Amino acid sequence: MSRITITRSIDAPVDLVFGTVAHISEFSKAVPHIVEVEYLSENRSGAGTRFRETRLMKGKKMSTELEVTEYEKDDHVRIVADSHGTVWDSVFTVRPDGGHTLLTMTMDARSNKLINTIMNFFIRGMVKKAVASDMDAVKAYCEKQ
Repeated sequence: MSRITITRSIDAPVDLVFGTVAHISEFSKAVPHIVEVEYLSENRSGAGTRFRETRLMKGKKMSTELEVTEYEKDDHVRIVADSHGTVWDSVFTVRPDGGHTLLTMTMDARSNKLINTIMNFFIRGMVKKAVASDMDAVKAYCEKQ
């Protein structure tokens, strides 16, 4: 799967937008199809935080284990998941932009098997649509705060 990059201009301060995407407790409030979060580490924020996120997808619950691998306050956060033979590497960056905040999410998927690479090719559109939906939810959530 090639890189997916999605950007939203959000009418909210950088620290609010960053806090929403960098802390699963806030992100799960913003994204309505996240139905459960379980921490797998003592950390609740920052690098080293591990958690299991359960989402409702087409009426079914799907859980994924994720880890925050980089955390630079009010700049970027990297969240990585190794799921079903693919490493999903997502970076959220925030930048001030004339009274707004630019939120960019870049996702790379690296597969360790040919079959996973082929499957990822076919689900790319669905993944991009899901990421865009998450970004729209974050925008709406932050602009209401």
